[in-house]
Amino acid sequence: MGHAIDPHTGAIASPIYLSTTYERNADGSYPRGYSYSRTDNPNRHNLETVIAGLEGGTVAAAFSSGLAAIGAVFQALSPGDHVIAPEILYHGTTRILKDIFSPWNLQVSFVDTADKSKVKSAVRDNTKIIFVETPSNPTLSVTDIKAIAGIAHTAGAICVCDNTWATPVLQRPLELGADLVIHSTTKYFGGHSDVLGGAVVGSNDDEFFGRIRKIQQIGGAVPSPFDAWLLLRGAQTLPCRIRNHSESALKISKYLSNHPQVERVYYPGLSEHPGHEIARKQMSQFGGMLSFEVKGDKQRALEVTGKLKIIIRGTSLGGVESLIEHRASIEGPESRTPNTLLRLSVGLENVDDLIDDLSNALG
Repeated sequence: MGHAIDPHTGAIASPIYLSTTYERNADGSYPRGYSYSRTDNPNRHNLETVIAGLEGGTVAAAFSSGLAAIGAVFQALSPGDHVIAPEILYHGTTRILKDIFSPWNLQVSFVDTADKSKVKSAVRDNTKIIFVETPSNPTLSVTDIKAIAGIAHTAGAICVCDNTWATPVLQRPLELGADLVIHSTTKYFGGHSDVLGGAVVGSNDDEFFGRIRKIQQIGGAVPSPFDAWLLLRGAQTLPCRIRNHSESALKISKYLSNHPQVERVYYPGLSEHPGHEIARKQMSQFGGMLSFEVKGDKQRALEVTGKLKIIIRGTSLGGVESLIEHRASIEGPESRTPNTLLRLSVGLENVDDLIDDLSNALG
């Protein structure tokens, strides 16, 4: 599925098709199905086939970044339409809604999507999308996808789920009733912190997805052939990587939850997490991301990151290396993230080495 032997050479690894244009027949048709690399490319086609298959969808559209994918979904709406989105979510999604689409007259309500009653109360006659991100960035709030999808469908809206942190290995939003799934494939799909990408997966190749596809092809925010090739290569090791990330993150979260210098740990795999039971029902494991608040102030949190030797100070997540970030610093003055919170993307290093690194940094 999306990975086939090259018919011309027998190569097991797919070649990279760098051509931007393709030969036409004398009658003007395109006999091999490709015309111009902005509209389609063999590497991108293979990537979309694989991502759709992993998510259990029927169709997928690959983009040049996760935000390009998110932007295409909202752009497929019309001015005056209404969106319900989580009050705590990836700050890039918040920014694109507030700074790009609100001036375009897209109406947006930010609510706690973990509270079904608040979502129901926010529904309007013109609500077209209920957007969920679970586990959420950066405080790992858990939303009941099946319940929110039901609210969306009752209102005649669609449910869109950002599944970047869980991946289809751990969580299957389409099977739980979501209509569209979004990924920043930069993260776990790529897995090596060396390629940007995004994707939208649809449960049906319907009219709305057709608008997303048109935005992809006309707007041109598509991955290069090499980017698609790298993402396809990363997808082949996704299941084994995400299981290792998850096992290590659970062990680290348990360690941190008992550390005297840690105020609070955010990880749905912990039984005391308020969304633990829902996460346990809709996830097979709990993922490789966690956040924790150190005791003290912002300066104390930054001091902890400065003492780490293995874990790298850096933005992004999902790579083989562990990354830590003082999240409020990157989110800016409007951030609602606590100033003592550190977000940790657990990599594939030896978990005991990572715990020793954190122990030495925390003191």
